[in-house]
Amino acid sequence: MATQIQRIRYENDRENELYMMRDDLLPFSMGGNKVRIAQAFFEDMQQKGCDSMIIYGSRHSNLCRVLSNLCFSRGVECTMICSHEEQEDGAATNNTHLIDWTRTRIVHCEKTAIADSVERVMEELCARGRRPYYIYGDKYGCGNEGTAASAYAKAYSEILQFERECGRPFDYIFCPSGTGATQSGLICGHLLAQDKKKIIGIMISSRETDRAFSVIAGGIRDYFAKLGQPLPEQFEKEILLLDGYRAGGYGVYDDAIRSCIRTEYIENGIPLDPVYTGKAFWGMKEYIREQKITGSRILFLHTGGAPLFYDFLAKEGAGELEC
Repeated sequence: MATQIQRIRYENDRENELYMMRDDLLPFSMGGNKVRIAQAFFEDMQQKGCDSMIIYGSRHSNLCRVLSNLCFSRGVECTMICSHEEQEDGAATNNTHLIDWTRTRIVHCEKTAIADSVERVMEELCARGRRPYYIYGDKYGCGNEGTAASAYAKAYSEILQFERECGRPFDYIFCPSGTGATQSGLICGHLLAQDKKKIIGIMISSRETDRAFSVIAGGIRDYFAKLGQPLPEQFEKEILLLDGYRAGGYGVYDDAIRSCIRTEYIENGIPLDPVYTGKAFWGMKEYIREQKITGSRILFLHTGGAPLFYDFLAKEGAGELEC
């Protein structure tokens, strides 16, 4: 499932080199990191003998788009628990429409009612004789963190292979950090490789930083437990989260992020979205500038989100933005 790592145009006066891992080009359901993670969940569901899947996310969710598509293509019943943030406008997104195409059952709920909704759906499916699988473990979203992390623990080998071919390692890897699964996996790969990179997650949601940190730590613990290997001491020091670039929370963006998305498209031909990748890419560039990082080789993981890029394009149009 290897994807291209390419150097991109990046104007700076500190001799930094910027590369991008193009997981947005993975060949299923418009690509993205969720293709790798969805496959890990699906294989785990099969190994556990389950026959129906319960997924969770918002109307923006790339993971729900990919999982609903995967379930439909494999003939597996899929139910989506869909929660809503207070600041969201409630309008349907392209991901919403694509999920509807797969005939996935949607159960709407408030953020405070997620666990109750999961429990109710589980009971309904069991009453019909189904063996449901909830991607996040128990109704509180705990117990299956290592499965999602395994996707990017495996993907880390592709980064190492690229480094061997180029003869020089990356100093930093940046990625959007939402559920934390991708960052958990990258840190697992980093710990197993025992290299010196800094894996930095740019938080894109309104989740409390301490909670996000604990979720990532839980993913790392669960992955090593499933692997049957001892957890490296002081592994939590490798969890680096930046919470200063959220621009108000999940799905919220400002003029700086708008400008960043436009600039990367016209200069590098790369689509970013305002929910995940555009916000994280802008945050990474701000962090590099603020920390005065010099002479470093930097990798940004493009986690996909093509439908959300087109949502952005339809909403923003061709308005003039300062680049």
